[in-house]
Amino acid sequence: MQQMYDMIIIGSGPGGVGAAIESKILGLEKILVIEKADNHSQTIRKFYKDNKRVDKDYQGQEVEIKGNVQFLDGTKESTLDYFDQLIDNEEIDVAFNSEVEKIEKKDDLFLVTTANAGFTTKNVIIAIGRMGRPNKPNYKIPLSIKQRVSFNLEKCSQGEKIVVVGGGDSAVEYAVYLSNKNNVTLNYRRTEFARINDINRQDLKDAIGYEKLRPRLGCNILSLQNEEGLVKANYDDGYSVVYDRAIYAIGGTTPVEFLKKCGIELNEKNQPVIDENYETKTDGMYIVGDLAVSNGGSIAIALNHAYHAVTHILSK
Repeated sequence: MQQMYDMIIIGSGPGGVGAAIESKILGLEKILVIEKADNHSQTIRKFYKDNKRVDKDYQGQEVEIKGNVQFLDGTKESTLDYFDQLIDNEEIDVAFNSEVEKIEKKDDLFLVTTANAGFTTKNVIIAIGRMGRPNKPNYKIPLSIKQRVSFNLEKCSQGEKIVVVGGGDSAVEYAVYLSNKNNVTLNYRRTEFARINDINRQDLKDAIGYEKLRPRLGCNILSLQNEEGLVKANYDDGYSVVYDRAIYAIGGTTPVEFLKKCGIELNEKNQPVIDENYETKTDGMYIVGDLAVSNGGSIAIALNHAYHAVTHILSK
């Protein structure tokens, strides 16, 4: 028997949790959140360093929160605690360790299929992010050194020689954090960091000024090689350097194949086509959060998306 819901939400990041809370508060009865990982907010857990600042107005985007979920500045830990409380207080049903394979619409209902179960629902909100599928370099990573190439801080230890690749806030935060106990190089293809916030800019300046961190700007890594079990990076300036570990913080990728399986129309940039209510071309299917914006969102923006989508559903 397929279980029937008023709302199914795919993904349990801030947008997904926000959509679930708004749905419950605004009157929907049967709500299910489906999450492929073993806990909510995986991007925050995996890609944010411990005690990282989490600001409501991320990168200067001043946001007035519209809905019932009020989010304030805090840290990685306080943010996770806050979403824990929201889920527990509203008694939201979450199916963890369940990856959605496809979504089909039949006779005005959606069939949501995972590896182990099928569910039917009147409405679907997709709230998955891009960081769950981090961008990878366009050159091959040799299989023999894959354990030494990372996209977050999970495998890092102390006393390593590390290259961090990227030019955004995450790359700078990783590099500064790791430089306290490691020999760190920050590699960025451009000659200056134009996209980072003021706090990270000052932290980077301090780390470079105190010679805790080495910038390698205006050049790219062309390839990686195994050098006696370590990572040899070959740069386009003609130099090669051997590192214990390489960490890439170069953004995330739209999960194109999954969206296609859900019948979602994509534009020429492979971004989902949605209207002002975050509804796709398929009536009753919505997209909120990172996938709904082209230039990078924030927790507050995702929460507003969720509120707007749910109120639009209830207005029909």
